[in-house]
Amino acid sequence: MQDKLPQAAQNSGRRQLTIILVMAAFSLGGSYALFFSAQSGAGWGTTNNGAFVQPPTTVEQLGWQTPEQTTLPTSGQWWLWTVADQCNEVCATALQKLRAAHILLNREAKRVRRGVTTASPFVVPEDQPDLQRILTPTGDMNEGIYIVDPNGNLVFFYPLDINPKLLLADLKRLLKVSQIG
Repeated sequence: MQDKLPQAAQNSGRRQLTIILVMAAFSLGGSYALFFSAQSGAGWGTTNNGAFVQPPTTVEQLGWQTPEQTTLPTSGQWWLWTVADQCNEVCATALQKLRAAHILLNREAKRVRRGVTTASPFVVPEDQPDLQRILTPTGDMNEGIYIVDPNGNLVFFYPLDINPKLLLADLKRLLKVSQIG
């Protein structure tokens, strides 16, 4: 004669199986909910302050050159690139703020260069001798400030009147995680 399990043991086994199935269903349902909410972008944000440059653009596509018509090397250097039609008060203020932000990078400052592109004639200010004039014969860019990575990719875009602390926070984060430049 076979021994049958007592009723209490059978109920205990059913309860354990039910708990395991409910936990599996809850985990699977939760993961699907997170996946689809992340795809829609609802409730999820980014930690950067600038806007990603869309469509992806490189300095080679723009034809970066110096005023002497030589190709500007970008490898190994990050760039803070200011683009303005006329370098008026807003542009001059932006260049001063970028200079201050560049100084605040401290030991990382040697990894970053600054450049400016204007449609009008531009003379590099005497107090900013490290500012590089950049010509872009093939590029028609929006006015603003761009962060360019060492591979020559335009990464972030900021308006000329951006708070430099926001730009500096993004740049420090990029420099910290970057394995290049």
